[in-house]
Amino acid sequence: HVQLVESGGGSVQAGGSLRLSCEVSGYTYPRGCLGWFRQAPGKEREGVIVVATDTDITDYADSVKGRFTIIRDLTPNTIYLQLNSLKPEDTAMYYCAAAPWYTGSCWQQNAYRYWGQGTQVTVS
Repeated sequence: HVQLVESGGGSVQAGGSLRLSCEVSGYTYPRGCLGWFRQAPGKEREGVIVVATDTDITDYADSVKGRFTIIRDLTPNTIYLQLNSLKPEDTAMYYCAAAPWYTGSCWQQNAYRYWGQGTQVTVS
């Protein structure tokens, strides 16, 4: 049974930083994806950063390149999202998610079977 629990959201001024955490339990798929997604009010959910668990290849959305970083700590299994140089347009609910497998790309949201409850990030 896969569970993901996020924490670390909050309110910050533009230019500030936050670190989000996602504790992952029960995930044993050797060739899947882990990712961070976000959804702002009135907008569709979008991918932020994804990583393939078999290759550790990480891909970033253009809007966050150079500002956000994903960090994996395997013991315990936690993925962190370091958010630097935050902008008001980064305001959203942030979700971590896990896919048991993927074909072609970890950006395909319909591959993600497991989702956390979300954590709010507000940038003013």
